[in-house]
Amino acid sequence: MTLKPNYQNDKEIGIASQLVLASASPRRRELLVQIGLSPTIMVADIDETPQKREKPQPYALRMASEKVLKVRDQNAETVNHFVLAGDTVVACGQRILPKTEDEASARACLALLSGRRHRVYGGIALISPNGNLRTRLVTSTVRFRLLGQNDIDSYIATGEWHGKAGGYAIQGIAALFVQQISGSYSNIVGFSLFDVAAMLGGQGFDVLQISDMT
Repeated sequence: MTLKPNYQNDKEIGIASQLVLASASPRRRELLVQIGLSPTIMVADIDETPQKREKPQPYALRMASEKVLKVRDQNAETVNHFVLAGDTVVACGQRILPKTEDEASARACLALLSGRRHRVYGGIALISPNGNLRTRLVTSTVRFRLLGQNDIDSYIATGEWHGKAGGYAIQGIAALFVQQISGSYSNIVGFSLFDVAAMLGGQGFDVLQISDMT
């Protein structure tokens, strides 16, 4: 999706620029495709270790910002493009839950989330062609029903938890555990489409107009 440059001011830059997604997440790409966008994928390799005593809200924003800056700084061809990144953090209170890489951590996360509310923080970062960096934090609340041992065992057997923040994927089988949601659903999946579109639109990238041209 590259259009010929024909703009007079910064507000029109988005119409003439390409969108780069600084993420390896297939879910974020699928969300953008859902609204008619076909981003170029460039992966940001960063250290995602939380800092000592770092809270989930600033952590989500820091991760999204570091991803977008890394891709912009290491790829000269992005200078005239919009570069977008997101990060999803699942938290119980101020405790950041890991992206689970083994069964033990996945089981621990599911046991902790069982029968209680938790928050999903979505950090969004956007660099526009004029070099401005903008960030936004989106919060959703999820309530899990009580999970029995059989529930956890069965979910672990699916493998769906692997690499997922908090040890579950709401767009998959874990939807069976979700009793209530408050806030953006797409924020829980990857990032809030409403907020992504608002941030892009504020910089002249009209998502509806671009979608009509694809």
